[in-house]
Amino acid sequence: MDLSLLISFLVAVFFISVVPGPDMLFIVANAAVGGRRAGIVAAAGMSTGIAVHTIAAALGLGALIQAAPELLTVVRVLGAVFLLYLAVTSWRASRRGEEPAEAAEAAEAAEPVRVPKRSLRKTYLMATLTNLANPKVILFYLAFVPQFLTAGAGSWPVTVQLLTLGALFIAVGFPVDAGAGLLAGSLTERLVRAGGTFRRRLDRFCAAVFAGLAARVATDIH
Repeated sequence: MDLSLLISFLVAVFFISVVPGPDMLFIVANAAVGGRRAGIVAAAGMSTGIAVHTIAAALGLGALIQAAPELLTVVRVLGAVFLLYLAVTSWRASRRGEEPAEAAEAAEAAEPVRVPKRSLRKTYLMATLTNLANPKVILFYLAFVPQFLTAGAGSWPVTVQLLTLGALFIAVGFPVDAGAGLLAGSLTERLVRAGGTFRRRLDRFCAAVFAGLAARVATDIH
């Protein structure tokens, strides 16, 4: 592969990873609920989704979607429905946590609030599925990645080039996503200890994030 193209790809991927998008918002929302470990696990799930997209592109999924564009619409619909489901479950969690003000104050005085633990396996699977259902990632592999492929004598096979670019994407993107998860989780753990009502606000914040992501995916359906 051409070294200048690889450097250009790394620079582009870095800026794509740094600019907040749906994946980073999802990571931050999960870190806000489950703490630093959940943030890192969510970042790992996103990277797993990228790995699956890379393998699928290398095996010809991109050509299949170009031949049958309606498949992309199906992916958009499934992604919007899944994110809406996450929004509803987060909102219900906030409703279950409501208590009378006097009871909540008494509970806070009796025992400090701790960051609730959620299944890291569930967080990982949710992050992976969210990335897989993100049509923007599919379009990224259809429109963006091919620009960095080389052809001609001495070039690597296209499959090898796609796998290499995908691995570089993960190598750049995972530290950025994990860093965002660590920061969000650390701040959340400190704020949660300051008051029990903050937990309910976190759940509602997450519900708003997931609903917003669902709306964003839905607006792309046409």
